[in-house]
Amino acid sequence: MTASFVYDAIRTPFGRFGKSLSGQRPDDLLAVTIKEILARNPGVDPARIDDVIAGAANQAGEDNRDVARMSALLAGLPTSVPGVTVNRLCGSSLQAIMDASRLVETGDSSLVLAGGVESMSRAPWVVSKPSKAFPATNEIMHSTTIGWRLVNPRMPKEWTISLGASNEILAERYGITREEQDAFAASSHVKAAAAWDAGIYENEIVSVPGVDLTRDEGIRADSTVASLSGLKPAFAENGTITAGNSSPLNDGASMLIIGAENAPIDAEPLARIIGRGVAAVDPDVFGIGPVEAVNRALRNAGKTWADVDFVELNEAFAAQSLACLRLWPELDPSRVNIHGGAIAIGHPLGASGGRIVGHAAHELKRRGGGVAVAAICIGVGQGLAVVLER
Repeated sequence: MTASFVYDAIRTPFGRFGKSLSGQRPDDLLAVTIKEILARNPGVDPARIDDVIAGAANQAGEDNRDVARMSALLAGLPTSVPGVTVNRLCGSSLQAIMDASRLVETGDSSLVLAGGVESMSRAPWVVSKPSKAFPATNEIMHSTTIGWRLVNPRMPKEWTISLGASNEILAERYGITREEQDAFAASSHVKAAAAWDAGIYENEIVSVPGVDLTRDEGIRADSTVASLSGLKPAFAENGTITAGNSSPLNDGASMLIIGAENAPIDAEPLARIIGRGVAAVDPDVFGIGPVEAVNRALRNAGKTWADVDFVELNEAFAAQSLACLRLWPELDPSRVNIHGGAIAIGHPLGASGGRIVGHAAHELKRRGGGVAVAAICIGVGQGLAVVLER
């Protein structure tokens, strides 16, 4: 067994649903990140890349038929470089990174590109095929943007509730108030805006040709608890979950270079991947999936919370993030998402894992060392986590 390292990490700015990146096909977005990460590392011979692994949660439209392979070809990689697409919903690109690290550690590969993409704007509508030809009845068209569709009738109904309704359960179970959620959300925007102003994200972002977007499109620096408190509950009449304390719908892509210590690349690693964890919970409380995933990743890394300098926890909802913090009493909340999170930055499902791991790796380099955790909750009740060290 050998060690696996993150050598570089980039992403596009994350665009809002129907806005700046909505005209870009997901395979093109992913191709941009592949092309640009290699342009940043000219010492890498593209023919020496052993595999391209990309996450995509939808795969119902232009990201179909193995978007990793399609995007590698669109980026101009040699046809000899293979590509595989993985799907663990919101954790898809984190799964891609974990798979790449395993390939490296077992010696099957020495240099792998891993990341993910999602265009929630361009997610298509789908119609089920009828059970017999020439039906005389109307057919239902389903949106594939997010959430359940074409639900198997054998699935328990309590599991197939909306993501927002699931977070109402978490808020009630863990005593999380509307005020706490709005404060968490406002802080995410303020921290993300401050990080952009300070240049923290500049080295992680690549522009999309033909698109005038240099920053994440959803950040609202003027967000306050007062401004968020005026929004109506979105999922229950007397609920606490609103559009303001939830992550938005987004478009974007991320890409990392994962390699061995002796990988064919002329660059210093940003960080080493030292632990991985996967866990599952009941689908109707999916938001706490990261809790046990992180616990397992820390055990696998031989670390405890006392060793962790900061955490990148994907903010699907303020309620689920706060629920995780309730269940990690050893973790100081001030060390979580120090430069903002998905409520402000955005959550293009298949790309978010690459964002949080990539930012954690760059932040470790900026600090000169330390231990970081990157974790994400996953719809239908799962969680993923990795531990990084520099």
